Amino acid sequence: MPGTNNAFVEFSGVQKTYDGEALVVKDLNLEIARGEFLTMLGPSGSGKTTSLMMLAGFEAPTQGSILLAGRSIGNMPPHKRDIGMVFQNYALFPHMTVEENLAFPLKVRKLGKLEREAKIKRALEMVRLGGYGGRRPGQLSGGQQQRVALARALVFDPKLVLLDEPLGALDKQLREHMQLEIKYIHNDLGVTMVYVTHDQAEALTMSDRIAVFNDGVIQQLAGPAELYERPQNAFVAQFIGENNQLHGKVMAKNGESCEVEIPGAGNVQALAVNVGAVGGPTVLSLRPERVKMNPAPGSLPNVFSAQVSEVIYLGDHVRTRVSVCGHDDFVIKLPNSEGTVRVEPGALITIGWKAEDCRAFDA
Repeated sequence: MPGTNNAFVEFSGVQKTYDGEALVVKDLNLEIARGEFLTMLGPSGSGKTTSLMMLAGFEAPTQGSILLAGRSIGNMPPHKRDIGMVFQNYALFPHMTVEENLAFPLKVRKLGKLEREAKIKRALEMVRLGGYGGRRPGQLSGGQQQRVALARALVFDPKLVLLDEPLGALDKQLREHMQLEIKYIHNDLGVTMVYVTHDQAEALTMSDRIAVFNDGVIQQLAGPAELYERPQNAFVAQFIGENNQLHGKVMAKNGESCEVEIPGAGNVQALAVNVGAVGGPTVLSLRPERVKMNPAPGSLPNVFSAQVSEVIYLGDHVRTRVSVCGHDDFVIKLPNSEGTVRVEPGALITIGWKAEDCRAFDA
């Protein structure tokens, strides 16, 4: 059936179970725009890869529908969906040369020799492997093999490319380089890309929007800055970046503000993002870089005494762990800049933070 909106990819009420009881994906409703780079992010078992495999056609939804360009693809086999696919293990044919690997999807589509050669040349130049067409995968590094896998997914000009943790086998430096390469290619081609990863830094680097999965459900769908700065629940706050968490009880609530009692420490002024009634439990989330050390008197609403327990030098910042508000693993990130106060383990310091930087969620 034709779609009712302009979404290029549309999941509508999609569920997936393998045993007839436990749902791996629960009522997935997701629209992906044409030309968008959307990342499905989440821990193992969260449902992100299963959702991608249903879109690719390697798994069938137990319930619901998936539309591609307004048409249902539920009964369409994978090879007829015209989707490029990049896997973590590259999935290259080891007995074929690079050019033969790239020619394979073109031969399946019955393109002529001259057209095949032109497309292969263009695809290899796109991934900066212009002189490697005659080599076999075993003669290439891991990063080069991943480039070939990406070129093969793009060589037949698909409108949609799916990438399933494609950089997981690469070392950190090469992985970060390939993240930018893939993003540059996406910007140049304007092709729609759906990317699966459990690496939140990777998702923040590459994505237009990120769908954060947990327990088969999208917890939040937003752009990188929105997810990091304004998480909507405690799971997203903890999964995206680093967070300090303080557990307490809601003592007062006034619109978007609330006051939370931390047992044995006092009250904290916070932003009421998703909290229950007064008297109920809540969990506060606070980014380490939002905590100020030795703030000017009266400059911040939340000020506490803390004892330094660990100091780790990390180049661009100093990661300082302190005991405060009854928690021994509260972390502060101090920028390594001129004028930054140095602290030593055992030192007693004062720390503080703004109310709007401290987000209160349903416990």
